[in-house]
Amino acid sequence: MTEYFFDQHYNNIHYGLETLNLKEFESCTFTNCNFSDCNLIGVTFIDCQFNNCNFNTSKINHTAFRTVFFNNCQIKEVNFAMSDKLIFEIHFNNCTLDFSKFYALKLKGISFNNSSLIAVDFMATDLTGAQFYNCNLYRSEFEKAIANKVDFRSSYNYTIDPSKTKLKKAQFALEGLKGLLYKHGIIVE
Repeated sequence: MTEYFFDQHYNNIHYGLETLNLKEFESCTFTNCNFSDCNLIGVTFIDCQFNNCNFNTSKINHTAFRTVFFNNCQIKEVNFAMSDKLIFEIHFNNCTLDFSKFYALKLKGISFNNSSLIAVDFMATDLTGAQFYNCNLYRSEFEKAIANKVDFRSSYNYTIDPSKTKLKKAQFALEGLKGLLYKHGIIVE
């Protein structure tokens, strides 16, 4: 049976392997918590905030993120593709998400602000209307993604093949053109 927690504040907790399984958290705040040892199964987060938390290498299986904000969090090597896809909405501010996976998720309107997204898998992801503000997208993969109306103007180090990614009305800064032309061997200075 699922345990329900509402409007709670959790501080400086190191969660173990099965500590959070089959629990639902609504309007809760987690600050300075460590989830790196977690294998989250059947957990639901609704209108929650994570501040200065560590999710590095945590396992997320059938976990629901419904309007969840991550602020100043470490979230390396996390596979979000295994998340519950019903009403999936997450936002990241000043986070490190290097080597994480969002494969084939619907991330319409997602926002990544001042975050490191090195080698992140966005393959086949629907990013329509997403915002990437001042993000490092070095070696992130966008093949078969829908990136229509995405704002990449302040982000950098991306390489996106327009023949393999839908980019209608996506916005890029002039400095970012080399990331769109890399496969053609064109030098932009």
